[in-house]
Amino acid sequence: MRRAAVATYRLTRHELVLTTSLLRWVTRRPPHGVRPAAGDLPVPYASGQTTVFLLFFFVSVVETVALAFLIPWPLVHRLLLVLGVWGCYFVVALHASCVVRPHVVGADGSLRLRYGALVGVAVPADRIASVRRDRRFPGGGLVRVGDDGELDLAVGSQTNVTVELTEPVAFTRPLGRRASARVLRFYADDPDATVAALRTAGTRT
Repeated sequence: MRRAAVATYRLTRHELVLTTSLLRWVTRRPPHGVRPAAGDLPVPYASGQTTVFLLFFFVSVVETVALAFLIPWPLVHRLLLVLGVWGCYFVVALHASCVVRPHVVGADGSLRLRYGALVGVAVPADRIASVRRDRRFPGGGLVRVGDDGELDLAVGSQTNVTVELTEPVAFTRPLGRRASARVLRFYADDPDATVAALRTAGTRT
């Protein structure tokens, strides 16, 4: 019973975050969780998946329109129409959440990795041992946590920055399970600038 309540809470919260993210994107408000006055640097990653999301959106629209003409039963027709419209909304809102919730390099050298509202990994500055550009194409979906303490947070099936830590950091996976990792691999639109920012911030701490 408790698991069902927790799952319902997480799904409801995620839908609310998607909606607020879409509104933030449409109204061109500043990125969420970034403090420019404090010296935070946003690290965008959404452009790596734009083509895939456009394809998903196109397929969702075509499928919704096609079913509207092919299904003759009114009740089923309305149900599928609602599901189709929600699917189109979900694709756009998920992409918007990735745009307005970038990774963040803090002025103190800390790192915050995100994928929309699904994943959030906070890394204190004193746990970062090294950072480098390192392009890889991991399998296993968006989030892959290996038994060897490695986290791959891929966008467009690739990562291009690797951060090694002095000790593991804990985080919550998309479905609510807890995990930890000592090596973090993620995608950044500009990996060179990201690596440079982390190294520069690290020398100031």
